Amino acid sequence: MTKTVQKSKARDMTQGSIWKQLLLFSLPLMAGNLFQQLYNTVDSIVVGNFVGKEALAAVGSVGPIINSLIGFFMGLSTGAGVIISQYYGAKADEKVSRTVSTTLVMTFFLSIVFTILGIFITPYMLRMMSTPNDVIRESATYLKIYFGGVAGLMFYNMGSGVLRAVGDSRHPLYFLIFSAVVNTVLDLLFVVSFGMGIEGVALATVIAQCLSAVLTLYVLTTTDGPYRICWKKLCMDWSLLYRIVCVGLPAAIQQMVTSVSNVFVQSYINVFGSDVMAGWSACMKIDQFMMLPMMSVGLASTTFTGQNVGASYIDRAKKGATTAFLLAELVTIVMMIPLLIFAPQMVYLFNQETAVIRYGTLFLYLLSPFYILCCVNQVYSNVLRGAGDTRTPMIVMLGSFVVFRQIYLFVMSHIFDSIIPIALGYPAGWLVCSVLIYACYRKFRWDKGMRKS
Repeated sequence: MTKTVQKSKARDMTQGSIWKQLLLFSLPLMAGNLFQQLYNTVDSIVVGNFVGKEALAAVGSVGPIINSLIGFFMGLSTGAGVIISQYYGAKADEKVSRTVSTTLVMTFFLSIVFTILGIFITPYMLRMMSTPNDVIRESATYLKIYFGGVAGLMFYNMGSGVLRAVGDSRHPLYFLIFSAVVNTVLDLLFVVSFGMGIEGVALATVIAQCLSAVLTLYVLTTTDGPYRICWKKLCMDWSLLYRIVCVGLPAAIQQMVTSVSNVFVQSYINVFGSDVMAGWSACMKIDQFMMLPMMSVGLASTTFTGQNVGASYIDRAKKGATTAFLLAELVTIVMMIPLLIFAPQMVYLFNQETAVIRYGTLFLYLLSPFYILCCVNQVYSNVLRGAGDTRTPMIVMLGSFVVFRQIYLFVMSHIFDSIIPIALGYPAGWLVCSVLIYACYRKFRWDKGMRKS
């Protein structure tokens, strides 16, 4: 039997119109992120309507715990993606191949570690968040099942990161659409038909993630590009692993520590009870949709910058940063209009209890005006990462989202007995981060963007 080899769908972003390259690369990313959020939002809608507000609070409150571990891996994946995009832009095919191989081996070992660690830390993290008694059991159940199948999520994100690094944002989109449909069908089957509750939601998520991982690895195995996986030749290149860690570790630490910090943020929310928790959970799901344009354009700017820095097109990389920022701002402003008009109806989708709708709507009104700020830190931090500087975004984001935000929440919680100043902790951190990251971008030395090797 002849093995099928697929033609590479990679995109060379060192040529052509800058805004078209960014837009064409961002649209599949945006659509993919949309389905990723639908994937997670369906879980909340199903449990909020068919299980109860406690289950909605449980699913929504475990995000910081999941992201504490997954964020670390995503940071390392960012390092791999930056190196692959730079080698791809420099037409160094052999190094692209060896970096992909090293990344795959790294993912295999980390998936084992994260499965064990995730299951082990679950009860401790839930107690650290002051999770209420009416929510903690379902939260623990969801997390143990989720971490039991976390390898699927890790391999999907690794594979998608490789594809995006070489300019292929369409395949990750197709697989996310597929897994979102599978997750929705299984959610309804397990929860509504079989009455499995929170266990059914968790199982549906794990199965859908594993299927998307299989599809991603299949594309990487059958492509004719230099990033093809040759299973018989898999090996760990220690020098490339060192480069991946050097570039990716700052982003890994930043994402992990920020997520751990969000565990404490969630603990401030949890003090106000399950109604506030459920309203916050609904708000955060909607918030993630609002973040889609800026996150997608930010990811596109990482690849765009990486490829152009690799090809030594510094002026083009700088123009790409400005174009990406304007594009992110435009789409975000357009999306804010229906959010402000239909906020109560959006929260209603998750749970129909009056108190939950009231709190969820309040949180959306408080956060929405500040989304414009987020475009600054999302785009310019990713530009710096694409240029090879992951340390600066790490320091700025840890300082803004961890140190400043925790001090802010501690002070506000001791001055006011109200949820409003607590909810404003997020936009306060966005403001500080955006000012600092833009200042660092302006001072960045582009000649240090790529180390020759």
